[in-house]
Amino acid sequence: MGEQDLIKLAKEAVEAFNKADWDESMALLGGSLYNEVGTGRQLRGKAEILPALQGWRKAMPDVKGTVTNAFASGNKAVLEVTWQGTQTGPMDGPGGTLPASGKRQTTPAAWVFEFEGDKIKESRQYFDMMSLMQQIGATPQP
Repeated sequence: MGEQDLIKLAKEAVEAFNKADWDESMALLGGSLYNEVGTGRQLRGKAEILPALQGWRKAMPDVKGTVTNAFASGNKAVLEVTWQGTQTGPMDGPGGTLPASGKRQTTPAAWVFEFEGDKIKESRQYFDMMSLMQQIGATPQP
């Protein structure tokens, strides 16, 4: 596959999430390893990845990712994504559940995709969890 094809597939993962199209999300990500670096979660396959993605949507029903930059080399594609949403639902985490805050957040991220042919083999999403938590009022501002 060409590098532009890899970028297109990676962007489709963001768009599927934006539309809450879980069938498309799982067609793209369901057979892969998803590393959510900001939360420390390493998830493999549909049974683990789908609930995590749906959990973000439950906490922020209006959450949307905007791809601001993209590049590819070899079998890898990298997207810069700005995630924005309002935490109007409970957010589940390792320390328990945070109640809805009603606060809006904007969190930049980098999502790195590794492909095997035209399939996502592994992805790593890097984002600043502390900044997200501060924006929704879960931790004190510096």
